Amino acid sequence: MTASPSSPAGEPGPSGAPDRELRAEAVVAAPPARVWALLTDVAQMPARSPELLRMVPLKRGGLRVGQWYLGLNRRGPAVWPTRNVVDELVPGRVLAWTTTSSGARWIWELSPAGPEGRATRVVHRRPVPRRLTVVSRVFAPLALGGSAGHADELEQGMAQTVERLKVAAEG
Repeated sequence: MTASPSSPAGEPGPSGAPDRELRAEAVVAAPPARVWALLTDVAQMPARSPELLRMVPLKRGGLRVGQWYLGLNRRGPAVWPTRNVVDELVPGRVLAWTTTSSGARWIWELSPAGPEGRATRVVHRRPVPRRLTVVSRVFAPLALGGSAGHADELEQGMAQTVERLKVAAEG
């Protein structure tokens, strides 16, 4: 199974509300501990994510609940910062943060798959628990070509990120 948005045949999901839940998933032929080690190497996240340039920790203490990260993102000529707060960390299973500048929550869920847990189901989701922030609703149409279109691109980028994580874990 390859990483893909939640539509059939790995095609991008249909355009819709920009605050809809986005999703990508894959089964990785590597144990959860290996996938977790790669996922939580924050310095390597930009190598997997098509939009992320850098994740900079803003507090001491490494990856932990309450840690803040400055995310630097780029799409075409547009470059923008985000503030991200880690709000859930269950070692080997769940990593989640809220992007306070947009109102989105980014969730990674790992679970054993296959015989004897030798594989890992990776689910990457982006719900918007309340609604997109005013900043996000203004910035996306002005700099990113529209909120719904950017959500579609984010979902495609999530599929690429999951696939790149899969390749790294299986390699």
